[in-house]
Amino acid sequence: MKHYPAEFKRDAVELFQPRPGATIKQVAADLGINPETLRNWIRAAGAGRPRGRGETVPAPQSPLEAENAALRKKVRELEEEREILRRAAKYFAGETRW
Repeated sequence: MKHYPAEFKRDAVELFQPRPGATIKQVAADLGINPETLRNWIRAAGAGRPRGRGETVPAPQSPLEAENAALRKKVRELEEEREILRRAAKYFAGETRW
């Protein structure tokens, strides 16, 4: 895996944001990086969630929408944690049986 400086990552995200017609694939090709790498940087920067052909979903506009988005994220995290614990319990229960 290549490691890119934080400044390069910021610049790459800034190149993508103001160009509504540009796709992640095009910008990544221009920079010589993998499109998934750029997509991850955009997500990490909170610049909207990339969709399909470079479209982005705008950030929530009202406080209620922002709260809903935060709650949905928390639900996803809790569901993932529950699944991990369920699998761990299943693993350890199988290990203790003779």
